[in-house]
Amino acid sequence: MSDRIFSNKCRLRRGRFSSRAELRVLCGALLVAFWSCSSACGAGEEPGSLVPEVVEFSKLLPALPDAPPGWTADKPDGSTTDAAEAKVTTVHRDYAKGEGDNVPTTSISILDSAANPEYVSATTAAWGNGAESAEGYSKSVTIEENPGFEIFEQDGKHGTLWLLVAKRYFLQIETRGQPSAELQEWLKRIDLKKLAEIK
Repeated sequence: MSDRIFSNKCRLRRGRFSSRAELRVLCGALLVAFWSCSSACGAGEEPGSLVPEVVEFSKLLPALPDAPPGWTADKPDGSTTDAAEAKVTTVHRDYAKGEGDNVPTTSISILDSAANPEYVSATTAAWGNGAESAEGYSKSVTIEENPGFEIFEQDGKHGTLWLLVAKRYFLQIETRGQPSAELQEWLKRIDLKKLAEIK
């Protein structure tokens, strides 16, 4: 299970997820891992006793910021997926500065893990590692007491920032065609305290 999560995380680091369709594929893989965690932890428990309670996606949509000046934003979308073992909620929004194939872009996603400790542990296992070279860097970050991980590749100026908010919400910001500092600038547009309070 953890190998599957790591594999998907590596694909993200190489910048392969550039469309909503691909994001949904990733969320589907994470969903499978999430169910596996729930099933493994539920052995010997009463049926349904560990079914996580995630928020409906409509509650998370307002957490996705509007476009800053000079940018446009797609309509935010999301879903709450129900299955035999668990539910998962995801929301997503894309942003662009100008039109064309090579303009600066940003995507912001939030996934509710319902504070499942095994899922959180497996997903954040590699966040303690860091490296830096002429090609870019990866490093752990802590923002408003929330742990996270940041990666930037000079090739294409591609950056990704993950943050675990309130021990349940996985926030991902992905930028292209922008300096590394813009990851933190986009993060400032999101009210982390309000996100943490959503139940």
